[in-house]
Amino acid sequence: MHSHLPHTHHDHAHSILTGMPSPGNFELVSELMKMMSDPKRIQLFWILCHCQECVINLSALLELSSPAVSHHLKLLKTAGLIVSRREGKEVYYTAAHTPNAQVLHEMTERIMETTCPIPESVGDGEPYDAQVHVIRKIHDLLVSDLRARPTIEELSARFHINQTTLKHSFKTVYGQPIAAYMKEYRIKRARELLAQTDLPIAAVAAQVGYENQSKFTQSFKDLTGILPKDYRKEQKGRG
Repeated sequence: MHSHLPHTHHDHAHSILTGMPSPGNFELVSELMKMMSDPKRIQLFWILCHCQECVINLSALLELSSPAVSHHLKLLKTAGLIVSRREGKEVYYTAAHTPNAQVLHEMTERIMETTCPIPESVGDGEPYDAQVHVIRKIHDLLVSDLRARPTIEELSARFHINQTTLKHSFKTVYGQPIAAYMKEYRIKRARELLAQTDLPIAAVAAQVGYENQSKFTQSFKDLTGILPKDYRKEQKGRG
């Protein structure tokens, strides 16, 4: 590559030239983008980013023949975007946990968000979005049993939503990251139990999802500025 340009229009030309990746890197990117040039292959990859499936089920989902699906799977696997595992006579496919697969999935999600909006409205003038509906279902699951602590990965697989999209959308809808929101929700419920019941503090901690009483006590104090036992005394005294 030439170290100097015929014309000099700005001071950044030299830094652009010296910092430019090699042509081989651009070829790798080009090959990866070519991999996603088929809409059915993109759809297949999207499905496998959310679950693991066999060829027969994928054929039914995509309305393609098994040989056609197998062809797409072979290309995606060769590119390192999906992996497979055998269970008896059945082979299951799912997206690979690699940077390339993650970036392509996020890119697909983002492009579909911007090109395929759902401009319906509900109730009080709030714009309806399919993702908002999913996020609310996730929220309802999380608060329905505070003793359960599903991981982001588990929620992503169960509700068929990308992990990054899940975290971003939850914060958009509820104003906080999931962990921070659930910590506050747990302590809010703990305050209710301390004030309205005579349950031992260890039992209160367990009901709101803390196996360790000392961690519960520390979290409670972090958010309220007071120890659980002192909060209970304060509330009982008011009664």
